[in-house]
Amino acid sequence: MYAISAQLAAFVQKTESFSSDDVSLAGLRQNYARMCQAFTPPKPEGLRVSDFSLGGVGVRSYHPASPTPAEGWPCLLYMHGGGWVVGGLDSHDFICFELASALNVLVIAIDYRLAPEHPFPAAYEECRAVWWAIQAGQGPQAINLQRLVVMGDSAGGNLAAALCLGLRDAGQPVPRAQVLIYPGLGGPADLPSRQDCRDAPLLSTADTATYLALYLGESGRPSPYAMPLLAEDYNGLPQAFIAVAQFDPLRDDGMLYAERLQAAGVSTLLYPGKGLVHGCLRARGQVAQVDRLYDYLLDYLKGEGLTQV
Repeated sequence: MYAISAQLAAFVQKTESFSSDDVSLAGLRQNYARMCQAFTPPKPEGLRVSDFSLGGVGVRSYHPASPTPAEGWPCLLYMHGGGWVVGGLDSHDFICFELASALNVLVIAIDYRLAPEHPFPAAYEECRAVWWAIQAGQGPQAINLQRLVVMGDSAGGNLAAALCLGLRDAGQPVPRAQVLIYPGLGGPADLPSRQDCRDAPLLSTADTATYLALYLGESGRPSPYAMPLLAEDYNGLPQAFIAVAQFDPLRDDGMLYAERLQAAGVSTLLYPGKGLVHGCLRARGQVAQVDRLYDYLLDYLKGEGLTQV
C-alpha cells in the first residue's frame, strides 16, 4: 500500500524493532530512548555541546569551536518531536549535530516538559520562556537576534509554529524563519491524509489522535497555540520551510498550513517528501530520499542568509 524504497523499509524495520509489549508510559519512553540512541551518531569533532538553563528551562547548545562571530551566533532554536509525550535532548542530538556542523551556527534545543504529566500549555510556555531569555541576552553565547530561526519536527514543528503565532499576536518580534518538518498542527480529522495514511509506517492516524489528546489534557476548547491550524489570521508570520512526508497521516497538516501562509502573503517553501514516512529524519545517510530532504533544508537555510558562512 505504501510505495517506500527498500532503504526506507529497512529503516522502518530497524525503528520498529525497538517496540515492545510494554505499552505503559514508562515503557514507551524507554523504548523510544533506546531507538533514538541506536540512530545517534558520535558527536562530530570540533563541536562544542553544553547543557544549561534559559528562562528556567533546560536547554542544550551545539556550536563549532570557532570564535563567536562579531555580531553574535546565527541561531536555530530547536524543538524536538515525540508527540509531546516522549523524547528530550538526547533523542534529537542527531539532527542538532548536523545543523550546527553543516551550517556553522549555534543550535539551542529545548528540553520542554512532557505530557500527560504536563499538558498544554506547559511545553508551549517553556518554548516562549526560552525565546524571551534569548531576547534578553541571557545564556553563555552571544546570539545575533536578526538571524534567529525556530525549527522543529512533528510535535516540535507544532511548537515552533505556535511560538510564531504567539509572538505575532503579542506584537513582538518574530523569528527570521520557521522550519517545520512533518508537523502536527491540529488539522481537522477529515483531512485526506488521515484516511489515506491511517496505518502508515511509524505513525498511524490513531497514534496522532492519542498523542494530541494527551497533550491537550483537560484544557477544554483547544487554542491556536496548541493547534495552529485553528488560527484565523496568518498575516505577519515569518517565512517558512515546511517539509511533509507522503506516507504520513499528518501530511495534510503541513500542506494546509503552507497554503494558508501563502494565501496571507508569507513566503513559504513546501517540500512534498515523496516516498517519505513520518520520523524519517533519523535515516540520514541511509535513505537517498532523506538525504535529498536534508540537502533542500540546508540549502534553504543557507540561501535565505540565515546561517554563518
